[in-house]
Amino acid sequence: MNGAESLITTLVNSGIDTCFTNPGTSEMHFVAALDEVEGMRAVLCLFEGVVSGAADGYARMAGKPAATLLHLGPGLGNALANIHNAKKGHIPMVNIVGDHATYHLAYDAPLTSDIAGIAATVSHWVHSSPGPEKIAGDAAEAVRQAGLDRVATLILPADVSWGDNPAGAAAAITISGPEMVPAERLQQAVAMLRSGKRTVIMIGGREVTGEQTLLLSRIGKATGARVMTETFPSHVRRGAGTGVVERLPYLAELAIDQLKDTEQLILLGADAPVSFFAYPDVPSVIAPEGCEELVLAEPDEDIQQALEALLEQLDAIHVAPDVHPLEVPALPSGALDVSSIAQALSHCLPENAIVVDEGITSGLACFPMTANARSHDWLNQTGGSIGWGLPTAVGAAVACPEREVICLEGDGSAMYTIQALWTMAREQLDITVVIFNNRKYSILELEFARTGARGGKPGPKAASSLDIGSPDMDFVAMAQGMGVTATCALTAEDFGAQLTEALADARPRLIDARIAPLQLG
Repeated sequence: MNGAESLITTLVNSGIDTCFTNPGTSEMHFVAALDEVEGMRAVLCLFEGVVSGAADGYARMAGKPAATLLHLGPGLGNALANIHNAKKGHIPMVNIVGDHATYHLAYDAPLTSDIAGIAATVSHWVHSSPGPEKIAGDAAEAVRQAGLDRVATLILPADVSWGDNPAGAAAAITISGPEMVPAERLQQAVAMLRSGKRTVIMIGGREVTGEQTLLLSRIGKATGARVMTETFPSHVRRGAGTGVVERLPYLAELAIDQLKDTEQLILLGADAPVSFFAYPDVPSVIAPEGCEELVLAEPDEDIQQALEALLEQLDAIHVAPDVHPLEVPALPSGALDVSSIAQALSHCLPENAIVVDEGITSGLACFPMTANARSHDWLNQTGGSIGWGLPTAVGAAVACPEREVICLEGDGSAMYTIQALWTMAREQLDITVVIFNNRKYSILELEFARTGARGGKPGPKAASSLDIGSPDMDFVAMAQGMGVTATCALTAEDFGAQLTEALADARPRLIDARIAPLQLG
């Protein structure tokens, strides 16, 4: 058994059975080993940003990490943006990065680079395997380090991959569950909730389950506390039957206003909220000055246990939650805009669908409009680096082939990782992509105004830098060129009919929704 075979066998033994790949010469023995070792599914992606984004989406829905296979430092560099998003979202990932043979590094060949240095910027753990006899143990350690919410990067030199490993595969790694929340923190939270002060409980982290939303609602009703999620929790269950929980707004000014009277902030898996960016005369910290903050549970601690304990200690076991009712609107008619798209989505959203949201400004209307839709999972863009949505939809569909995946995607962000459409077609994934095609970087127009640059009004050169029309992009042609059936919607009726048809088709589909740009001020 060579090093690569022992590596893949170790990963499979430990439950990692999916690898998103974009290999090169240094990884050829790993690629060859895929035919020698049973149990590993390899999914080819045409760009490394698709590889890492797909691994993110897979882990969110499978509840365990996928592996990635990347080619040397430049390949890892191409994957960094979506590894960054995964790290910010507390999503586990095991990156296998090929390197030159150990003896070849001394010659500084053109692709030689500081892989460990590059990986360290987005990884919790980085290690280069020194020899084929070590690689299986190193692979097991990578799985252990990734755990439930961390990024582990294992560097695989080519000679370690092809060299003989007489020890064979390592024993399977079992990942333990989250740590219990200490009793003293729970007691402090109970005291805060009984104090009569204006209190907010904010939840976030890797996943907010439907059961957790119900527990939060019950605790909020029992104590008078407001309950909300952070702006972009990685994965939240929502829709009919889930508990009513607010969401912290994206815009700092709105978030500050929402929390302005808060005296106490209890955090469950969420960081203390701050503005995404700095703006003139706008505070960076969202909570008001003097607000007492308690980190009740870190993202890697048992949030479910903490909520159940709070409910019991507050004597609120019999409090009924506020629950979202099922309210399905009619299909819209007339002009196609973000509101009519949101209404059609709410009408058509299937039970237990997965929504991947990178709609940016155009997608803002979809979240509140679907609050009472059929129950579903909503995946948010956690790290702010665009080009995440299409790949994440790939990974979610690979993890959950029996479920419908809907990707809400901005036109500008789609172009970062448009190659994901090819993987959707190759793997015949059940994904419906909605492109909000307004031919603008509307989020940047909004941010330009908010920063006050040039008085908030771009000049001709600045405006050109925010406009992605001229030429207008033809997403139908691009999708069809990569094997995905695609249509263009110009009216609300068009969109409703096309969305209904796409969701009835188990193959990947794309809808190019032509909408007007966001109107500012």
